[in-house]
Amino acid sequence: MMWWAEGDLMLAGEGIERCVRASDVQWPERTRHGLRAAHFASGGSVQCLDAAAWDTWHRHTGQPESWVVKAQQSWRGVLASVLLLALLGAAVYQWGLPWAARAVVALTPMSVDVSLGQASLSALDDSVVEPSKLPLAEQARLRDSFTKALAAQPAGSVPAWQLVFRKSRPPGVLGPNAFALPGGTMVMTDEMVALTGGDDEVITAILAHELGHVKHRHGLRMLVQGAVLAGASSIVLGDFSTLLAAVPLLLGQASYSRDAEKQADAEAVRVLGMAGISPGVMVRLFEKLAARHAPGAQDKHDADRATADSSWLGIAFASHPSDTERVAYFKKAAQDFKGKP
Repeated sequence: MMWWAEGDLMLAGEGIERCVRASDVQWPERTRHGLRAAHFASGGSVQCLDAAAWDTWHRHTGQPESWVVKAQQSWRGVLASVLLLALLGAAVYQWGLPWAARAVVALTPMSVDVSLGQASLSALDDSVVEPSKLPLAEQARLRDSFTKALAAQPAGSVPAWQLVFRKSRPPGVLGPNAFALPGGTMVMTDEMVALTGGDDEVITAILAHELGHVKHRHGLRMLVQGAVLAGASSIVLGDFSTLLAAVPLLLGQASYSRDAEKQADAEAVRVLGMAGISPGVMVRLFEKLAARHAPGAQDKHDADRATADSSWLGIAFASHPSDTERVAYFKKAAQDFKGKP
């Protein structure tokens, strides 16, 4: 038998007679299934296979249940907990992780960026690019144009940079492209120069955008955020599926990349404006890219090349703000540029 007497739990049975203080009893949580077992601080336990009978007896003894146990037995409580957890996760993802990444990057010496950039360029040279076929004179001309545009920047405000040219290896996986590596190395493909017709202003605008990535150290930030997302995914999903663990990583990186692209676009507008170049030159780039990927390509070979390029760059381009949004942004910047005295 088991009953309460003046706040103590009394136990009696064949060869058993025991008195246990209520504070020394660890009560089992109420669940839908399973036996009930109360453990005593001094050792031993009492078990009951009839969970419903135990719960009824415990309820009539007046022993309170914690709010956690009550919430577990309520679908409303479970739903509220799930929603609260989702909101907390969204808040951490939206604000906490970017803030933490910026803090980590701020404490990381630039030598780390440089090492990462060198390793990245070496990996690219071994896989998807080959030495540029552009004449050295043209490469020098494009570097000089960008250097002149940066001359209007305040002293000490321009991060260290270098521009290298590469040609996309067959079958043209990269295509017309330009990107910034950690540490200040900016890569531009021969195909991008060909697409723009070697237009100095458009090339300068593209490089100003990439310099924004360098200035804000987006490459290292993406690496830090990706590492944290990958770690969180592995904790939540375990080893159940490597593919599932990669999904939130890809989605997360796409979102953060959109923010980075907007920052880089803003930097491009600022650099171009101070150099006396209308930000509208970026619109010309989007028009050329749109024409290249239009259904009416010059021939089937061009159409196939466009499809191959867009399929490989699908993830990268999806991480950018939409072309329509970016074109509208640069058009608005161009109007403001014209309105300045």
